[in-house]
Amino acid sequence: MARYDAILFDFDGVLVDSEPVHYACWAEILRPYGIELTWDLYAREFVGLTDSALLDILGSRANPPVPGAKLREHFPRKKEMFRERMLADPPADPDLVNLIKSLNHYKLAVVTSSTRRESGAVLERLGLRDYFHAMVFGEDVSRHKPDPEPYLLAAKLLSARKPLVVEDSDAGVASARAAGFDVIRVAHASQTANALRAALASE
Repeated sequence: MARYDAILFDFDGVLVDSEPVHYACWAEILRPYGIELTWDLYAREFVGLTDSALLDILGSRANPPVPGAKLREHFPRKKEMFRERMLADPPADPDLVNLIKSLNHYKLAVVTSSTRRESGAVLERLGLRDYFHAMVFGEDVSRHKPDPEPYLLAAKLLSARKPLVVEDSDAGVASARAAGFDVIRVAHASQTANALRAALASE
């Protein structure tokens, strides 16, 4: 009997290498405020957090501080920048795309803090949208990762009893574990296909 009946994927850093695109968009927008966001800082502290949390933290560290509410006025611009760049050239591993299309023995879901507009269009562009039986976006929950709500909602939508989660961030791993699910952690989207094959090899 299979150990898992579903596979729940984070989006950024797991299905697509989108974190550098998120970073580049925010770095460009925040620079006029005197906020220099480096890639090392972003990768170390902000991967897996919502954009709102990122802005609150960076705004408080600015000199002089900038209210997070002021920075959030740039949400529409950032989302459009991200969407345009991702759709122009989605940073996805072809091997992973093909693997997902072959996972017909499992119920699949995407669980992300990103918005439906940001992530959904990219999945459509990659030809993956119809392979996912459920999708949980940032606007679908009241409490984001590391809270378990996003993964619990995905499991409920799939009627999954024993899902396997694939994550890349501390917040995402904490969310999945708090939900009581097994987790594969990858450092980069390029590792997802091989890590998942290894985890499913004994199924």
